[in-house]
Amino acid sequence: MIPGPGQIRQQIEKLTADLVGLSLCDDQNSPALRDLGHGLREIDIGGESDIARALKNIPYRDIYAELERTRSYNLRMLDGALIHMGYRFRGNHIETHRLAFFPSPFLEEFQNNPDIYLEDEIYADVIMRNIVPFPLRFDFDSREEVFVEVEHPKSHLTLGQYQNCRIPVSAPLTPYHFIGFILRNFYNTAYRKYSAKLSAFAHCFDVSIASREMDLLYVRVPSR
Repeated sequence: MIPGPGQIRQQIEKLTADLVGLSLCDDQNSPALRDLGHGLREIDIGGESDIARALKNIPYRDIYAELERTRSYNLRMLDGALIHMGYRFRGNHIETHRLAFFPSPFLEEFQNNPDIYLEDEIYADVIMRNIVPFPLRFDFDSREEVFVEVEHPKSHLTLGQYQNCRIPVSAPLTPYHFIGFILRNFYNTAYRKYSAKLSAFAHCFDVSIASREMDLLYVRVPSR
């Protein structure tokens, strides 16, 4: 089943409640579903939620500090990482999404005192000193004036702050698949302990990857 705006908002709300209930995050902002007119509807947090401006040519520590100061996130994990999820629909069809993960650049407390945090699942994967925090985001934009085959895939993954890093992705991601990706890869100890307690959703979006992009290395996500 392809999710519409209501289902996406419900996923975000339910997953947020799950993570709060499992004590994996310590602050959150509820998503709002807004009518933008002309058939457009947006699911995002209120206030200054446009994180595109945060990815400009400034040091990552400054980016993170500004996002935290303005509370421009859906979730703040216990280790300080920020998670942001925003979607826009035209009618019931997804037009754009921006799903971002900003790990905390301030991990010294955990890394300087590993014995204190080693037994706590949320910190077990961040106490090593060789960890280099970097942001990542999954972007989707189906507008024809934005899409350029190979150069700007409709759905793509950006690692770090590299301007032209757009790794093709096979389809848009639901909040369920995005949160699962973050937990499994960056909080694996906690994921293995709590994954059975997280809400599951069967919704998937349609495949969006172009044929030429499938000849490249790309990320395959669950899709219809």
